[in-house]
Amino acid sequence: MEKLDFKKHYKNLYQTSSKEVVSVEVPPLNYFMIDGEGDPNTSPAYAAAVEALFTLSYTLKFMVKKGELAIDYGVMPLEGLWWADDMASFSVDNKADWKWTMMIMQPDSITPDLVEKAVAEVARKKKLAALSSVRFETYNEGLCAQLLHIGPFSEEGPSVAKVHDYIESRGALSGIHHEIYLSDIRKAAPEKWKTIIRQPMTV
Repeated sequence: MEKLDFKKHYKNLYQTSSKEVVSVEVPPLNYFMIDGEGDPNTSPAYAAAVEALFTLSYTLKFMVKKGELAIDYGVMPLEGLWWADDMASFSVDNKADWKWTMMIMQPDSITPDLVEKAVAEVARKKKLAALSSVRFETYNEGLCAQLLHIGPFSEEGPSVAKVHDYIESRGALSGIHHEIYLSDIRKAAPEKWKTIIRQPMTV
């Protein structure tokens, strides 16, 4: 059975330069998503959300591999949308006020019926507080600018500024700040963490 690699299939979205900002047209994609708020470093809700998203994604992957679709694929990386009600206060010094949507992209072949079965399977095996908060939804970003940041999250500032400068030289920012976490931060050293910084734009 061939293993599908959606990071390669969507190469322009998940493999990007760390040296220059590029524009990408992001098509509508399906995700498992959970909304929350608060400092991701200390919020139990954030940890619960991430656990639920990965548990459900892996359960679905193995269900699809053994089931009628009979396809194998790698689970996609964690992604996050980040904002604040007052964007003027959106800073690393005010993480308690952060709002977020954590999400993991799912293949086009995944149906609501399969999702329902996977949720039931997870609920049967584990008690996950955030499972009931997971939704299966299409997210349509459209035109975006993005850059690969290498290093700890606390040093993203210059990368974010570079993306914003690129956009403002061509049009205007729109939508929500988006990050894609390509590294397993439990295993990789912070100076090697790879994070795609993505920002929707209008021209």
